[in-house]
Amino acid sequence: MARSKKTQDEARFPKLVTEMLALLGENPGREGLRRTPERVVTSLKYLTQGYKLDPKEILKNAVFKEPYDEMVIVKDIELFSLCEHHLLPFYGKAHIAYIPNGKIIGLSKIPRVVEVFSRRLQVQERLTTQIAECLMNALNPKGVAVVIEALHLCMSMRGVRKADSYTITSSMLGAFRKDARSRSEFLSLIRLKREE
Repeated sequence: MARSKKTQDEARFPKLVTEMLALLGENPGREGLRRTPERVVTSLKYLTQGYKLDPKEILKNAVFKEPYDEMVIVKDIELFSLCEHHLLPFYGKAHIAYIPNGKIIGLSKIPRVVEVFSRRLQVQERLTTQIAECLMNALNPKGVAVVIEALHLCMSMRGVRKADSYTITSSMLGAFRKDARSRSEFLSLIRLKREE
């Protein structure tokens, strides 16, 4: 029964896109748009695949005991997401740091966590917080810091039409919230490359 419902929903999705095209005043039957509904469905499924991914599963076998206790930073992590208000893309970079507390994480898992949460309908503020809280819960570090810089097409293409306006959000947990020196060190290190 559940499988039949899923099949029905998958068949409805392209029909909804066809109807949307017609409501916009287009002819969904013209050559350039004939396969657009299927393409849109495939694209949206890819861009929202984060709903089907569990960050706990990704991190499960990637946490290791290690006495290292200095800041670990992965910066310039490319991200793409969809604004939940307009379904338009926003994209940019995430910069992430943590101070280990007896455990470290495989470095490639940090961009994977970004991918899980960015491949959902999002607002940048929530995305920033979700990444920070996920790493805090998985590692129990002394602190986690996340800064995201992103360009929102909903601001560039419509509304105020400010093409070069970046939005910067941050989430500082643990030592990064309590200790101004740790926070300052992180912020200065993520700016290093740009000033060279």
